[in-house]
Amino acid sequence: MIGKRVVGVGAALVDLLLEESDEFVSATGQPKGGMTLSELSTIEELLSKTSAEQKVAPGGSACNSMVGLARLGADAAFIGMCGNDDMGEFFESKITDAGVVSLLKKSEAATGRVLSIVTPDAERTMFTCLGAAGEFQAEALSSDDFKDAGIVYIEGYLLFNEALTREVVKLAKEAGAKIALDLASFQVVEICGPLMKELLKDSVDIVLANEDEAKAFTGVEEKEALNVLAELVDIAVVKLGDKGALLKKDGVDHVVEINKVKALDTTGAGDLWAAGFLYGLVQGHDLHKAGSIGASVAAEVVAVMGAHIPTEGWDRIYKTL
Repeated sequence: MIGKRVVGVGAALVDLLLEESDEFVSATGQPKGGMTLSELSTIEELLSKTSAEQKVAPGGSACNSMVGLARLGADAAFIGMCGNDDMGEFFESKITDAGVVSLLKKSEAATGRVLSIVTPDAERTMFTCLGAAGEFQAEALSSDDFKDAGIVYIEGYLLFNEALTREVVKLAKEAGAKIALDLASFQVVEICGPLMKELLKDSVDIVLANEDEAKAFTGVEEKEALNVLAELVDIAVVKLGDKGALLKKDGVDHVVEINKVKALDTTGAGDLWAAGFLYGLVQGHDLHKAGSIGASVAAEVVAVMGAHIPTEGWDRIYKTL
């Protein structure tokens, strides 16, 4: 039986969500659907060029997943680094209000933020200023951060900081926790491939990837990619967007369908799928049931703007549980 607490580790970022046109995105000079590391001044300049109202919420991949887990009723904690500023206070208050145990570290740098520009086709183009999150180092961690953890969930972006990633893995293993790794993006796979392969072979118990990430890692299409990943870890997941997900454990394949909804914004879809899936695992459900919970949660988040599901969405999810 997996221990109940899930500890997420990743970047503490404030999401700034903006609905805009394809022309607005084109004028930025950056590829639509991509993620660009930016200075805070760049984000502020882009915001000065729009009259559209922006939505503000705590974000970052692992944080989104922990908020989802807490809303499902799980014991969820989040480790990241934010600034000693208003945005940092906002971030911490919002995640604790959602029920997440805050294990945040503090920095004198500004709290990081992500401007997500969502076009009418529901695609998001992101500009990310890491700020304090970029100063998160291994020395900030302690064994107490992982006390009582059943699963430690690592967002793939953390792999850019190898020393920090290795310390998280070391402390998680010392705590007796299972390690779950989300591959984050195909760009992360391409850049951090060697470290990723080492971790999957030696340390990771659960891997979550979408079809692009799985192909980038294995070089083969989704069904074969699932088999390759399952040779390395106990539980392998390949998410296929609106085609559902493929899961494998102990040589047994599972296919989980997605709940069909009209997608308004894909922000947080993978993060909230992970939240539902991990919730299912810590509740002791079988793989297919856990995946089905993930699908239900993901269906609610793509139907709204941003990575946060409104109360009526959670009410529908609770009924399915």
